[in-house]
Amino acid sequence: MSNYKYVSHLWNDAEAAKLDPVGRLVYRSNKLGADQRITNTGGGNTSSKIVEKDPLTGNDTQVLWVKGSGGDLRTSNRENFSSLYQDKLIGLQKSYAARADKGLKSQAEDDMVGMYNHATFNLNPRASSIDTPLHSFLPGKHVDHMHPNAIISIAASKNCEALTKEIFAGKMAYVKWMRPGFELGLAMQDISRQQPDIKAIMMGQHGFISWADDDKACYELTLAMIEQAAAYIEAKYQAKGGDAKAFGGALYQTLDAEKRHATFAAILPWLRGQVSKEKRFIGTIQDDEKILRFVNSKDAPRLAELGTSCPDHFLRTKIKPLYVNWNPQSEDAAALKAKLAAALEQYRKDYAAYYNACKRPNSPAMRDPNPTVVLIPGLGMIAWGKDKSESRVTAEFYNCAVEVMRGAEAIDQYIALPQQEAFDIEYWLLEEAKLKRMPAEKELARQVIIVVGAGSGIGKETAHRLVKEGAHIVCVDKNVEAAQATAKEITDKLGTGIGVAGTGLSNCGPAIGLSGDIMDRASIRKMLDQVALAYGGFDSICVTAGIFVSPDTTGHIPDDKWALTFALNVTGSYLVADEAFKTWKEQGLRGNLVLTTSANAAVAKKGSVAYDTSKAAANHLVREMAMELSPLIRVNGVAPATVVQGSAMFPRDRVIASLAKYNIPYTDDEATDSLTTKLSRFYADRTLTKNPITPADQAEAYFLLVTNRLSKTTGQVITVDGGLHEAFLR
Repeated sequence: MSNYKYVSHLWNDAEAAKLDPVGRLVYRSNKLGADQRITNTGGGNTSSKIVEKDPLTGNDTQVLWVKGSGGDLRTSNRENFSSLYQDKLIGLQKSYAARADKGLKSQAEDDMVGMYNHATFNLNPRASSIDTPLHSFLPGKHVDHMHPNAIISIAASKNCEALTKEIFAGKMAYVKWMRPGFELGLAMQDISRQQPDIKAIMMGQHGFISWADDDKACYELTLAMIEQAAAYIEAKYQAKGGDAKAFGGALYQTLDAEKRHATFAAILPWLRGQVSKEKRFIGTIQDDEKILRFVNSKDAPRLAELGTSCPDHFLRTKIKPLYVNWNPQSEDAAALKAKLAAALEQYRKDYAAYYNACKRPNSPAMRDPNPTVVLIPGLGMIAWGKDKSESRVTAEFYNCAVEVMRGAEAIDQYIALPQQEAFDIEYWLLEEAKLKRMPAEKELARQVIIVVGAGSGIGKETAHRLVKEGAHIVCVDKNVEAAQATAKEITDKLGTGIGVAGTGLSNCGPAIGLSGDIMDRASIRKMLDQVALAYGGFDSICVTAGIFVSPDTTGHIPDDKWALTFALNVTGSYLVADEAFKTWKEQGLRGNLVLTTSANAAVAKKGSVAYDTSKAAANHLVREMAMELSPLIRVNGVAPATVVQGSAMFPRDRVIASLAKYNIPYTDDEATDSLTTKLSRFYADRTLTKNPITPADQAEAYFLLVTNRLSKTTGQVITVDGGLHEAFLR
């Protein structure tokens, strides 16, 4: 088949010809993974049996290169593939049979995963996948195991076996559901021996696998099978009425975009608080046409309750999503919140019942019983994860599940994996061991922190400091281009994460840049609502924005400049605290507010009366807000001394004015960096530590105050001034 409608043919002979055999495997994998209609993020695996020189004997030996545990086909490189002696893998069949014959089949499955280490070729450190036997035991030199929505629609149909025969005219075999592993590999080996002309197998409730002795032929066979399945499904779907009749037709209507997003903003922080009782979650909302077609439909409650079919899906989306039977045309956000509260309570009970009914004597303890997917008619879907990337992947997987249900219902009847089978995958001891091997989360993981003034200076440095510790950063500045530039610096360094992006503001990664004027309450509220749409809520706010207004030529501060100084340095921080507290109370999670004061708050200086008195007021605002926002929010301050380098408050003209004020020699044509260094050195020499103070020094204090290292500290101001004895407490 040369023309593809439902998949993309990306193979380029010239590109592939430049590569060695392992490189060609990586190439094939990347091309398959690049099309999400072929496989989902992190799902599926590929392999090639390649003749290599044994490093010990120098003899030729056949080596199975197969995508290892973890990783994503789209982005995989050579390091993501494990390499194993093919003859040793085949030899493990005797060991497995001996264990299985003693009635220890389940334990034998787990034991075999550990045995793969003994078959490792050339000390390759990549851990082997549980799917390794599937690739080893099939006869093809090249094997693709994919999870396409179209194929899974057939695999998750009530009459899967009959449909496989009908659609593929005997060119694809069928194997009933089995947990991935050694037994499934043996079953596939038997099928390939009994049906030597077969080059593909439908895996009940899972996906499919295909093979060939040429890598390009394997790639094209994989595409052809998916294309054939998708074409069959679409023909049946259109015959049943297409989108208009999908999932039984529409029961509810979608709210318009403005009302939809206003409702999301109103409920998301509260909902985040509810699902984050054990560990905090980051959200992704999806409200595109396809997900709305599902959540608005008559069949959505029935299908949602069945849960997902493919193991790859429910490991992310849990045994089922939370569907809320809310009428967007006749009920308001308050009614939605009440229904969500009741539904969440029932969901947790259902999850506990599922766990208790299915648990084994050696099962791990019950995990977080809160849903990771929430479906709301008229609004769309909310997916939750430990970070933005994971929530986006969760959203992607449930989108896949919806497409599977659409296809299965079009051709037959959708069925889910039996609960016991689902449980045995979710609580598999090997899966638990993998979770325990994962590196510890960073100190600010699962946190969303807003940095006001992130476009430059201390704010920009603070944003970069906090993201290093795992925080999601909302860069806010009145100059939105500067805020977005800081966010871009972060995402350029860290990437935007994997998975399907959300829609609108939720289409972001670990950082986002937003406009915000802290002297305007409406602007603050809009910004906070945008944060809710992007991440589901927020945990801490660092206000680094400030202004210094120089006196006029007579030495006085004009009235409007005095008002501006207090509006930004004092009232702005109060407005941020007041508006944020409304959201914090809804969310119900402990957080932090860190305001910026100054060493000048305690030291009177000629020529800065407006600034100094505003910062003295800010010092007391810290104490007042600590009282007002307790016990939920800790409020502290950072008091810098003069930070010249990298500060937006020290443009060239102010630097020159200060040099003149202190009689420090300079020339008018001197470079700005040179002028700044002179002034910075002058200020440093006035301190006890004799070192210039940088934005990075200040960022360290903000970091300290938003962590739990000082969890019992509130109402305090930390000075970062190099040791100005004039500012010592009196």
